[in-house]
Amino acid sequence: MRIKAFLNLLGLILLCANYVVGQSSCGVPPASAQGTIEYAPGLDLNSLDRSADPCVDFFQFACGSWLKNNPIPPDQSSWGVDSKLQEQNQMILRQILEDASRPGPKLTAVQQKIGDYYASCMDEPAIEAAGTKPLRGDLERIAKLKSVHDLAGYLASYHARDVFTVLPTSTLFSFTSDQDFKDSTQFIPEADQGGLGLPDRDYYLKEDAKSAEIRKAYVAHVQKIFELLGDKPEVAAENAQTVMQIETALAKGSLTRVERRDPTKLYHKMTRAELQAITPAFDWNAYFTGVGLGNAQSLNVVVPDFFKTLETELKSEPLESWKTYLRWHLVRSNARYLPAAFVNADFEFYSKTLAGQKELQPRWKRCVRYVDRDLGEALAQAYVEKTFGAEGKERTLKMVQDIEAAMERDIRQLPWMSDATKQQALEKLHLIRNKIGYPDKWRDYSSVQVVRGDALGNVQRSVTFQFQRQLGKIGKPIDHGEWLITPATVNAYYDPQMNDINFPAGILQPPFFDKKMDDAVNYGDAGGIIGHELTHGFDDEGRQFDGHGNLRDWWTPEDAKEFEKRASCVSDQYSQYVVVDDIKINGKLTLGEDAADLGGLILSYMAWQEAEKGKKLDPIDGFTPEQRFFIGYGQGWCSHETPEVARMRAATNPHSPEKYRANGVVSNLPQFQQAFGCKAGQPMVRANQCRVW
Repeated sequence: MRIKAFLNLLGLILLCANYVVGQSSCGVPPASAQGTIEYAPGLDLNSLDRSADPCVDFFQFACGSWLKNNPIPPDQSSWGVDSKLQEQNQMILRQILEDASRPGPKLTAVQQKIGDYYASCMDEPAIEAAGTKPLRGDLERIAKLKSVHDLAGYLASYHARDVFTVLPTSTLFSFTSDQDFKDSTQFIPEADQGGLGLPDRDYYLKEDAKSAEIRKAYVAHVQKIFELLGDKPEVAAENAQTVMQIETALAKGSLTRVERRDPTKLYHKMTRAELQAITPAFDWNAYFTGVGLGNAQSLNVVVPDFFKTLETELKSEPLESWKTYLRWHLVRSNARYLPAAFVNADFEFYSKTLAGQKELQPRWKRCVRYVDRDLGEALAQAYVEKTFGAEGKERTLKMVQDIEAAMERDIRQLPWMSDATKQQALEKLHLIRNKIGYPDKWRDYSSVQVVRGDALGNVQRSVTFQFQRQLGKIGKPIDHGEWLITPATVNAYYDPQMNDINFPAGILQPPFFDKKMDDAVNYGDAGGIIGHELTHGFDDEGRQFDGHGNLRDWWTPEDAKEFEKRASCVSDQYSQYVVVDDIKINGKLTLGEDAADLGGLILSYMAWQEAEKGKKLDPIDGFTPEQRFFIGYGQGWCSHETPEVARMRAATNPHSPEKYRANGVVSNLPQFQQAFGCKAGQPMVRANQCRVW
């Protein structure tokens, strides 16, 4: 996935999957957590449903038995082969953290830090004893605000400790730094829309019965939190309505997810004076000074209309309403680090109501994830030693190079693209950086103060470190070695401004990459992922950036029209698929990912065929090499989810449901139809087959 999409999804994960606290103790892990990964083959014959016809429903054929034998665990809202691998990775990380949390003279400074963080997170008695005392300073400061004008100074302080600062759910608005869209050699400040407690602006504005039901449950949840803070029920109820009123107004001023897929709508470079003119009621000088950017004179205002809406609300809402709003967002951001009463309330709405999760996750899972999030590259140093060998990196790099070579051949022979645009596309392709496994240089966390026994303080100090690290990039050379996800993550991404593809060690393991399997399976699964990320550089968003990461139109008008025609084929196809009830995929929202799935698998197939040229490939377990390639791809998507998550994903997630990521792609490929002997008219043989790359 692309990095912008990744950050949005991260926000969704933090908000709705929640990884909330359960009841456990910090002791010796069970036998299943002793640091070994249960082997899951890249091609699993036991996962097949041989009663299903691959030409009718390939996903059911590839995954039917897996779905039957792998129900969604009660502490999860979805479950797939990637989930199982992430759980197995967590067990390894847990063992590392359990060892590091036991004080001893042999611990390094890095081990001491991650161990103390983990032990503090696991110390439930200390968290219960602390209560809401860790929030007392912020609550007192909010109470003492004398005017709306004072909001800027407070937010400058709080954004540095707000877990959601760089995500769409941040308090009031989001503030961070990003590469200048028109000059990728420079980081500049960036102010963006935010301030919502529900997953997306549409949750506030849609008028269907389900959306109204969710809003009602949200208001009840906000009221519950205020009551936990000590407000009387009638006051808490009034406060919840105030929060809903402010957030609904902010939602109306926000761009939709589809609108945010167009990078030209996300770049509005302004001077501080110009931003101040849009929002005269907000003291930007105080804010910039407070976050340490007193000398910054320009920034990207991602959504100017949002800040115009903010200005209207700052003028119309009384100070007491803003105090109520700030109190809510303070607790919302920190609820999972507070005593059980807050954790349980947070779970009931964000995980159970919104995501359909039945039970709280064990505390150790939550704590492992928080260490990985906040001190990820410190934790990963031991992880990569245990899991990622030189052979895996070498084979992966070869696969990447093969698929890049396939894309070069593909671009050169595209019948619909002119030579002028082809030359620009090839230049961009040749400039892509490949990052595999883990960073060449580990991040230095020595300035992060971790205090054993201070769980919430450790989180906030880690957030401050990340916030300041991000703003510290402004005016400095670009670090092309930086990673934006941790090495233990089961995911991958393409960054259009860095123009690099990133494959962490966490995903380069069975079943996605299996050293015991032949290349047909690995090219179908891991190769499809590689091709997917590579294609993102040339999808409807990525194609608008050049090889140096600058937002620049390098297409001839005729070629751009031809691209859009082919992309529309993909969007129209996926818009017909039903997600849950009467809700269909928003093909315009998922276009980039759908096009990357399709192009990525085509490129991987081309690369695999070239790599195996001249070799005699025999059937294995009754399946030809071509069939194994596609089964490897299909089984990478074995997954299912609760109806609640399906509904939420349809509104917020740029990825299609896994079933359609399998069926939607192969139904466009003559190579698949030939491999399985599919006939015209069968569901996996689309009459109007789509292809962009």
